[in-house]
Amino acid sequence: MSEIIRPPFTRETALKKVKVAERAWNTRNPPHISLSYTPDTIWRNRDTFLQGREEVVKFLTKKWEREHFYVLRKELFAFTDDKIAVQFFYEWNEKADGSGQWFRTYGLEVISPFEPAALFVDFLPAL
Repeated sequence: MSEIIRPPFTRETALKKVKVAERAWNTRNPPHISLSYTPDTIWRNRDTFLQGREEVVKFLTKKWEREHFYVLRKELFAFTDDKIAVQFFYEWNEKADGSGQWFRTYGLEVISPFEPAALFVDFLPAL
């Protein structure tokens, strides 16, 4: 079983938490990813607002039906005892055979607050 990384964060634990999240997202497994968030998580992705794991799973499933060869990179931007700021980018192709247009998205996200089990409460990236 993987270690639960809880606040207060050090540079080492903040880096580890970022890389654990990166690995989870790169599985492209929506049910697995949703378990990193609280059952009543609140998400914003551009103009889409979601609440709860079930909506997150539906959203990510639909996202990856059209975003092929998706690869995400997350880098620690800053941290405090109880917050982590992440710079991220991801790339994807519009066609399943890779012959389509490639896209790259950049953004920042502040990961806070964390609940007692160290799950993410909100996902509000700035894309």
